[in-house]
This record gives sequence, C-alpha cells and structure tokens, in this order.
Amino acid sequence: MTMTALLAPSVADYEASADLAALLVRTTQNDALSVTAETLRLSCKCAHCTRARFDGRFPEAFPGIAITEIGDLGYGLNISFSDGHNRGIYPKPYLLSLAGQ
Repeated sequence: MTMTALLAPSVADYEASADLAALLVRTTQNDALSVTAETLRLSCKCAHCTRARFDGRFPEAFPGIAITEIGDLGYGLNISFSDGHNRGIYPKPYLLSLAGQ
C-alpha cells in the first residue's frame, strides 16, 4: 500500500508588482496569487498596529499605499510601505490566507 502525503501550498516565490501596489506570490503548487499593498498594510499584526487598533486610532484605509521593500525571513516576509511603516512580518501561511488560498 502506498501512502500519499497531501502538502498544503506554500510560498515558492514573490515580488512586488510593477506599480508596487500588490505583492505577487507564486505557490509551490504553481498558483499565481496577488495581495494588494493596502490589504497587507491593513492586515499588519505588529505590536504598533495592534496597539493602534486597540486604541481606536488605526486607519480604516491606506489609499495609494505602495510596497517599498520586501525582506525574506525564511518563515515570512518583512514588508515595508510608502508610509514609512516597516515593522510588519507576514508569515507565509498568513500571506496565503490574505490571498484567499
């Protein structure tokens, strides 16, 4: 009897879109996904953003926000934005959930 393991998709590759308005992700199952920069910024779970939400001072939108830098930490991506925010670490499974995967 042969056992086949089912593996959940993971992030295989990524890049910012040409206009910097989205993160383009390719999964290990060769799916092409996209997450807007605004969705990423609104979904940041860093301590600063978590506290701002708790205090009721977190913005409801980030119109025109752009991705300015992406750092690969192995387990996730550190994404910097045009508003100067650079504290967000997005674990790769979290990125896939934001992309609807």
